[in-house]
Amino acid sequence: MTPLFQASHLSKCYGSQTVVDDLSFHIAPGECLGLIGPNGAGKTTTIRMCLGLTVPDAGQVTALGLPMPAEAQAIKARLGVVSQFDTLDPDFTCAENLLVFGRYFGLRKASLLQRIPDLLAFAALTHKADAKPGELSGGMRRRLSLARALVNDPQLLLLDEPTTGLDPQARHLMWERLQQLLKQGKSILLTTHFMDEAERLCHRLVVIDHGRKIAEGPPRALIAQHLEPEVVEVYGSSGQEASQLAQSPLAQLASRVEVSGETVFFYTRQAAPLLAELAPHSHLRTLHRPANLEDLFLKLTGRQIREEG
Repeated sequence: MTPLFQASHLSKCYGSQTVVDDLSFHIAPGECLGLIGPNGAGKTTTIRMCLGLTVPDAGQVTALGLPMPAEAQAIKARLGVVSQFDTLDPDFTCAENLLVFGRYFGLRKASLLQRIPDLLAFAALTHKADAKPGELSGGMRRRLSLARALVNDPQLLLLDEPTTGLDPQARHLMWERLQQLLKQGKSILLTTHFMDEAERLCHRLVVIDHGRKIAEGPPRALIAQHLEPEVVEVYGSSGQEASQLAQSPLAQLASRVEVSGETVFFYTRQAAPLLAELAPHSHLRTLHRPANLEDLFLKLTGRQIREEG
């Protein structure tokens, strides 16, 4: 199947710093591709190159069969974008935001007036048609931004951390709407810091760090490839106790052990012997669970906090 979007060997440097380094990925029709990585990994620069806002030093981007940025205007006519930050016009109502944005695409007013009720209904904002963005909750504004990105009926959506700052109810409603779009055959490029969001929505993931691709594949396949299937978290009373647990005979019952603050993570292929040894230690709190995408992310990129810039 011909990719709807193709990024080939993208590289970008600022001075002596390489921000994106020989990065390639593609998106198939009807697919959600997740681009994940820690702060400073190169995601924002990659998205800017995908949108034609930054010219790569090497490599090329092809979207909808057209080269970017040479055909940027034609591509953007069939593209929907939800940026990380709110760009709604505060002076217009919800309905007016959709109408004005649609006019930027050269769409006729009569056609837009017919389309706007469906877009507002999709965003669960029919009752807020005459409200201005300042009167909306954060979740409502994000849904309005998504509705606005759909005003030109795009084939491909680029969503940059679309649920940042939302409460759980708003996030789940946004996920439901994105899944509806995928069922309609639209393609999505998604960046997110929420690993449960990536695992729920994305057919495939590209993990990048220091500008390079370090892993690619379906979420569950990546977890199976890189991680032990079971995790036992043990919460000590202090960081010192956690370090002692990690160096105790218990560590011999796990394939890999990590310490973060007062928590010890035992990664194992068979948790029963470890749980049995932990049972007499009633002062310790334990959590037995399957390995997840957050475990994968931390293994591949480390637990050290990254600062922006």
